[in-house]
Amino acid sequence: MKLRTYSDGGARGNPGPGGIGILICDARDKVLAEHRDVIGTATNNVAEYCALIAALSIAKEFGADEVEAFLDSELVVCQMSGKYKVKSDSIRELVGEVRKLEREFKTVSYRHLPREHSRMREADRLVNQALDAGN
Repeated sequence: MKLRTYSDGGARGNPGPGGIGILICDARDKVLAEHRDVIGTATNNVAEYCALIAALSIAKEFGADEVEAFLDSELVVCQMSGKYKVKSDSIRELVGEVRKLEREFKTVSYRHLPREHSRMREADRLVNQALDAGN
């Protein structure tokens, strides 16, 4: 089964309180689940990776074997696609977690979507709800 994930992460203060927001959709883009959470103090980049890790984990729980991961972070998309090198040790560790999760699927692809896209706005809304509520 192929699923689409729309994930976003953010930190208020960079670094500051961090949160993640995720939409899990079927291949026709019907929303199957929403997820939001706080992740403690983080940078925006760390929050984006935490959101991706959570999105892949949730997709696996749904039984996906293929994932099309959409993010508004061009940096994360380019790093995961091998276009950019990862220089930060803390980010390298998170990339390792993503790579480990990738092995659970037949395919995982990464796509950049502008933050103005409706699904990315929904994921951003979840990030802000998590941060506002503290969960």
